[in-house]
Amino acid sequence: MATGFGGEVATYYARHRRGYPPDVVDALAAVFGLRADDTVVDLGCGTGQLSLPLADRVGEVIGMDPEPDMLAIARRTALDQGAANATWVLGSDIDVPALPRLVGGGRVGALTVAVAIHFMDRDALFAAARPLLRSGGGIAVVTNGEPLWTQDSEWSLALRGCLERMLGHSVTGRCQTDEDGRRRNREALLRAGYRYEETSVRYEAPLTVDDMVGGVFSAMSAERLPSSRQRAAFAADVRDALGGVEVVTERVTVRLQCGILGSCRSRTGFSYVTRR
Repeated sequence: MATGFGGEVATYYARHRRGYPPDVVDALAAVFGLRADDTVVDLGCGTGQLSLPLADRVGEVIGMDPEPDMLAIARRTALDQGAANATWVLGSDIDVPALPRLVGGGRVGALTVAVAIHFMDRDALFAAARPLLRSGGGIAVVTNGEPLWTQDSEWSLALRGCLERMLGHSVTGRCQTDEDGRRRNREALLRAGYRYEETSVRYEAPLTVDDMVGGVFSAMSAERLPSSRQRAAFAADVRDALGGVEVVTERVTVRLQCGILGSCRSRTGFSYVTRR
């Protein structure tokens, strides 16, 4: 069941991928009316970047991922943080139809998919999730900014040049974080019969060269990960391209595309929340 994002890749993911600011959890709670007794399923949870902040707000979080190494790190992190209400399950979107039998139908306040929807069959997933969700609950497809190498900034352009030199070909992949990807999410949620709402959180944060480089390697499968020597050379190339600058500012837009089942206590609509 492993996806190839194990071993060192999972470690890069845990160390260098951004987490989510409190405003993101606030937005999810507002859209779905999340309560202290709710259960949330975080599908494609990775190493728990969204699962663990959610665990502070609801009764139980079920983090589900097809990569055992990701789940092992998430479990260790949860134990270190004292998050006793987080459960980690090996599985993917094709296993969602079995969840109502395990956790009970109509009990889940939200199913989140953060930076993972491009690996999944949207139509099948959104239909399969309906029996799992309570009225007013729903699905949130979350993108945590754009890939580091596709952003509109001088440092991102420099990073992309270094990445293309290392790989020997152009790099255009956006992990479906662009408008076309968001359109696919929106249309699939509507086809599945959900009421659609969209919200976003914008913020700025420092980004170190180590996190920039580690973020690139966290997006590669284990078999495509360069050798240790090549990774060191890439890091040196990035530093040289940035003129020795060690920290830049990343402007991040977290987008939440939400499909709501039945009645809803949310009053957000197409709202935009800005965090500075």
